[in-house]
Amino acid sequence: MIDLVALDMAGTTIDDHGSVYVALQRCVEETGATVATEDLQRWMGTDKTEAIGALMRLGGADPTTASVEAAFGRFHAILAELYREQPPVALPGVEDALRTLRDRGVRIALTTGFDDDVALPLLEALGWHSGVDGLLDAVVTTSDVTAGRPAPYLIHHAMELTGVTDVRRVIAAGDTVVDVQAATNAGVIAVAVLTGALAREDFEGQPYDHLLDSVADIPHLDAARA
Repeated sequence: MIDLVALDMAGTTIDDHGSVYVALQRCVEETGATVATEDLQRWMGTDKTEAIGALMRLGGADPTTASVEAAFGRFHAILAELYREQPPVALPGVEDALRTLRDRGVRIALTTGFDDDVALPLLEALGWHSGVDGLLDAVVTTSDVTAGRPAPYLIHHAMELTGVTDVRRVIAAGDTVVDVQAATNAGVIAVAVLTGALAREDFEGQPYDHLLDSVADIPHLDAARA
């Protein structure tokens, strides 16, 4: 039986039309760095300030505290513009899957490499709320922890907020390699999903327990474990 499902946001539960990838690439390129596709994929899902600094360094720029902060500000601005042009929507089947899990008594948390300033307005726009009448039990952003993925803290804090103590009864799912690595580091059931930018082969050699087409398939996985 599963007590908690902790899910990534963009690319996992929410279709943001690739806006996070675009915003991250643009804000780094504006610093004069080049961004290789494989590097962008490697750093997706991590804390965005860490990602920006790493991508700047990999792309030939010299990141400083000031330049990373400036690029992070541009990331926020570019992302907001992209979201206005094409608002994010829930991925197909996700809301029904979350309701099914909640009806079974499974708690639902969202974890994200976004900070509060990006994550909370995004959820508000989707109408996703926490509480008895909401779709969620907890939301954990990089504003809440000392380190983002692949550290396990986002998942462990979601457990803390929802009162879940047994990592063996927790599923954590995401569409990036660092999502899987964070789940493994947290000691929970690691699920990779194929609704993001990565294909099945991109997860080869990664320590996932299950590879699913979508979060919409998780209720079947939970039922099989019941």
